Amino acid sequence: ELSSRGGAQAWTYNYSTSPSRRWLEARQWCQEHFTDMVAIHNQEETDFLNELLPRNSKYYWIGIRKVAGVWTWVETNENVPEEAQNWATSEPDRIAGQDCVEIYIKRDKDAAKWNNEKCQQRKGTVCYSASCRQDSCSAHADCVETIGNYTCKCHPGFSGPSCEDIACNPLADPAHGSQLCFHPFGSNRFNSSCLFSCERGFRLVGESQLFCQASGHWNQPVPLCQAEQCPDLSHTNFSSGTMTCRHPVGPHSYNSTCEFRCDEGFDLIGEDRIRCDHSGQWTASVPACTAKRCNPIKSPPHGSLSCSDPNGSFSFGSRCTEACDEGFLLNGTSSFECTSLGVWSADMPSCLAKRCPPLNSTAHGSFICSDPHGNFSFGSRCTTTCEEGFILNGTAETECTSSGTWSTDVPHCLAKRCPTLKSPPHGSLNCSKPHGEFSFGSQCTTTCEEGFLLNGTADTECTSAGTWNEDIPQCTGKNKLFIIFFAIIDAQRSFYGLDDRVPVYLPAK
Repeated sequence: ELSSRGGAQAWTYNYSTSPSRRWLEARQWCQEHFTDMVAIHNQEETDFLNELLPRNSKYYWIGIRKVAGVWTWVETNENVPEEAQNWATSEPDRIAGQDCVEIYIKRDKDAAKWNNEKCQQRKGTVCYSASCRQDSCSAHADCVETIGNYTCKCHPGFSGPSCEDIACNPLADPAHGSQLCFHPFGSNRFNSSCLFSCERGFRLVGESQLFCQASGHWNQPVPLCQAEQCPDLSHTNFSSGTMTCRHPVGPHSYNSTCEFRCDEGFDLIGEDRIRCDHSGQWTASVPACTAKRCNPIKSPPHGSLSCSDPNGSFSFGSRCTEACDEGFLLNGTSSFECTSLGVWSADMPSCLAKRCPPLNSTAHGSFICSDPHGNFSFGSRCTTTCEEGFILNGTAETECTSSGTWSTDVPHCLAKRCPTLKSPPHGSLNCSKPHGEFSFGSQCTTTCEEGFLLNGTADTECTSAGTWNEDIPQCTGKNKLFIIFFAIIDAQRSFYGLDDRVPVYLPAK
């Protein structure tokens, strides 16, 4: 059953052609008597077996099988890479169940090539005895069988005949940061890892964890700790003041501070100092400078107000001018401004009505005035009325105009006149003239010459109606009376004067 052997002292091949075995039986036989079925890894091994093994019409099984649809070295359970596969022409085919691999030893065509077959087929067996022992290589290497020998294949990160671990250069802490390292195989050796972190207010730029690679180099450069950035304030809308910033780390970065100051006449609304904190945010919003406000003012009565407000209504820099309506005079300063202290530069002026000359009551009259803006001032209206017995000479009403003059002269009160009186015949008239001849209040007395008698009322007076209260009396002659009985007087005359002869006719007996 045992075949002849071939190989060097380190690695021995064993084969059997009788009896022919199924693939699984062949593997079990190899594992029982040797190490395992041969696993072919390279062309050198293929050529060696093609020379060593005798021709067998059924060919030989090798230690490769399809597992989960992938061609696999069964001893190590590793996938066979495409560059290591050595298939015969048109192989492997897709016939169902052909999951095991045979090798065409000494075949005329495709010698030493592979072919997939059904595992129940019976073929020759090729085994190997391993040269590698447990202590052949260090713990950081794999023992790899070679023809007639073995090699120690160092694990990643290890090199040299003894597979010593590879060292990476020590890493320096980044500015404003630190590192925490783990060294499973020694300081800064293969698979050492370093975890980086930054101080408060700084953020990591780069990989936070680095590994020492098998090449002796770290997989990434050391990261940086970059200060947290706050929004740039250089273009902020801060007006009517100054902003002064200090940047100990970088422009508008962690721990940068900005101080704000307003120009004269402006008040700061908000914080006067802000700082960029560890989260990349300013500790407060940018403040604002607002103009100081003066007390609001209104147009004075009978005036108007005109203001220019460069910084807002009634605020620092506002300039106001007052003007009075027609008929009024400004009492105070016409122009004033809101100062940097928030007070007006002058008191508010007022508008006073223009004054007309005071009016004196006319003789025998009086006046009544309406004074909307003060006695005898613009808009005052005065009406003159006369006493009883007097009539107005002129315009009764006058007004104080916007120029400070009366619209008309003050009228006069003239006494009413009664009809002119004449002395009666044989009499004389004597009159008083308190308000003018034959005028209201005049009193006239009639007297008769000697020998004449007054017929009527001697005194008469000119009344407030302009009429005499009595008619002018007459002066009549004195009568000489004779008692004549049965005398007949001339009936043709009704009046006889003093010393007139009166004919008397005696009636006939």
